[in-house]
Parts: sequence; structure tokens; C-alpha cells
Amino acid sequence: MGVTRYDKSDRFMNELTDSMEEKLKELGKEKEVETVMTIRDASDSQRQQNEQVKELLGAGCNVLLVNLVDRTNTSSIIEQAKERDVPVIFFNREPVAEDLKQWNKLYYVGADAQESGKMQGELAAAAIAENPKIDRNQDGKIQYVILEGEPGHQDAIIRTEESVNTLKNAGIKLEKLGYGIANWNRAQAENRMMQLIGQYQNDIELVLSNNDEMALGGLDAYAKLNRTESSIPVFFGIDGTKIGLQAVKDDLLAGTVYNDKDGQATAMAELAADLALGKKSRLTAAGPQIYLPYKKITKENVADF
Repeated sequence: MGVTRYDKSDRFMNELTDSMEEKLKELGKEKEVETVMTIRDASDSQRQQNEQVKELLGAGCNVLLVNLVDRTNTSSIIEQAKERDVPVIFFNREPVAEDLKQWNKLYYVGADAQESGKMQGELAAAAIAENPKIDRNQDGKIQYVILEGEPGHQDAIIRTEESVNTLKNAGIKLEKLGYGIANWNRAQAENRMMQLIGQYQNDIELVLSNNDEMALGGLDAYAKLNRTESSIPVFFGIDGTKIGLQAVKDDLLAGTVYNDKDGQATAMAELAADLALGKKSRLTAAGPQIYLPYKKITKENVADF
């Protein structure tokens, strides 16, 4: 299996690929075949990823697994794989639907970004309904900021829109103060949050983050400034990484949305094994896209995860 992922600094991606490697080894033992997984990191460069695809295909991989840098730029990868007749499983970053129709050996494994945003909004709405103190200035509105992933990234846009719309649909009055683009990164999120705190001080009552890493970066900013607990807004993340789950357990994050990395890893490993062994996969009976459901996590159920 040849794997190329967009950036090794992404914690969720590391946990996902680690899980996939374990599942592949287990499947290999079951099927009495040796499994080898070669992982490359594209350092957020599509050009570099295209070169890595060339290298992995040249090394004779049976299946290519691609976590795209740019979901709109798949032509080089598809052409190279098609030329060598090697199936491609895109994961976590979904290509444009039309691109998946270019060849009958293209697949996608991931989750529905819309569902994650909706669930984050539901978690925030429930928390606000249960705890009137979140509206610290008692003006009947929740002043909020967003910590966003990459500019123009499909998941970032959808997660933000769905989360905010779900809150509004639940009857929560909102006032957006600002946002910071932090590219899914904890350190960048800390910097953006410092700027937002500098601008809005104690007016921020809610932080909606497109992932756990940025939510934790936002909390790092408050810790660095030694702010009292009463002045720290309520934070919500998405992904349910190990460190994100611990933050929910420790009452740092009010909630997160579990992106089922183990379920996705199992699906990718099973599909990859079937493709490598030339078997028809039960997973693709409904089509080339395989979506795993998200789950809402609060302190009440975090132990289950």
C-alpha cells in the first residue's frame, strides 16, 4: 500500500494512518499475506504529492491511498494511477464528485462534513440552554468567534456554516465578533486567539473551532494570559483526537464531535486488501463513496470513546 497524506503535522491524520497500519497488519494475518504500508508526507504541497504518487507507483504499490493536499487538483494522480492500473482510495479530503467518476477504480473513505458542523451546533445549543452563565453579559445574545481551518477548504466552510446555522435554528441569538484562520494547527490557533482576545477582551462567550487542535490552541492563549476561569469562553471542537477527548474529560472543551478514525481506518484497510487481492468489496455495493458517521461527545459519554 502506498500512502501519501497532506501534512504530517496534522494530529488526526497521524492517528488515522497509525490505525490503518494496525488494521492492515491484522487483515494480513487473517488472509495469510504480508502487508507493507509506505507513508509519504506532502508538506502541504500538491506538486510534492504528485511526485510522491509517481514514486509509490514506480515502487510497485498494489493500491494507492491519497489524503489530498488540494481536493480540486486530482488529474495528475488519477492519470498516473490509471496508466499503471492501480486503484486509488482517497481519504479524509474528498475529491470533487465529478473527479471520482473519471475511472471505475477511484474510491473515497471519510465522513460527511455537514453532519459534523450540525452536531457541533447541537452541542453548543444544548450547553447554552442548560447554562445561562455562558451569556456572561446577559444581553440575550451569544458573542462568538470561529477558529477556521484552511481558507477555501470544503470541510472548513461546511463545518462553520452548519454549526452556526444549527445554533440559529435552535433559537439562539448570535453575534459574530470575528474569526481566525489557523490551518487546523494548534500553534497558529493560539496566535489567532491572542489577536482575537486583544481585540474583543472578555466579550467572547463562545468559540466554535473546526477541529480539536485549533480549539486547544485557543485555550493555550487563555492559559498564556493567565485569564481566570470565569473570563474563558466555552469551547467546542471537532475530531475527537486522543488529546481532544482528554480535554473534554478535563472540562477544558465543553464538547467535540467524534470523527471515527478507527471506523475509517478499518474501511480503508478492508477495501485496500480487497482491491489488492482482486476481490469485489462489500463496502462499495452502494457506490465508490464510503461515509462513517460522526458522534457527539460531552463529559457524560467521553469515557465510552
